[in-house]
Amino acid sequence: MEKSELEALKYPIGKFQVPKSITEEDLSVWITVLEEFPKRLRVLVEGLTEEQLETPYRPGGWSVRQTVHHISDSHHNSYMRFKWALTEDKPVIKPYDEKAWAALFDSKSAPIALSLDHLQAVHAKLVYLLKGLSKESLKKEFVHPDGHIETSLDENIGRYAWHSNHHYAHIQNLIQRRKWL
Repeated sequence: MEKSELEALKYPIGKFQVPKSITEEDLSVWITVLEEFPKRLRVLVEGLTEEQLETPYRPGGWSVRQTVHHISDSHHNSYMRFKWALTEDKPVIKPYDEKAWAALFDSKSAPIALSLDHLQAVHAKLVYLLKGLSKESLKKEFVHPDGHIETSLDENIGRYAWHSNHHYAHIQNLIQRRKWL
């Protein structure tokens, strides 16, 4: 497989690009993505067989099962980052080793319904929170310890809307390539 083909499989919707200026329209679109994502993902994966769930979305990538569990884990961590930024002054967040988490036995074997249900609950809470935030609150930041990168909450909304669509595209593209429809 050529490098460009692998890159296209890794980033089917491209890498996240932070807009120069985040508008209310951007926020509305991103929050809608977050609101609808759990249902869209459930519909996409609910009919897959156990064998299909064990299929990596790309060579060297996670299985569909690991991807679903990763999304749930990642979005749970993101929810906590929103809460920390809202209640602390530029907190330094705790990163997690997503590859190590995806290699844990539960990510490799647990029913995806557990993560789909968790994702539905986390997104419901997150969207409720986001819809109630002021413009000032959306500018609050957290700091990632790797490079001390400061991220505002409005940017993080966009990042997780992208993250949702990014992994959705991984699974959707695999289903289409394998003609599992």
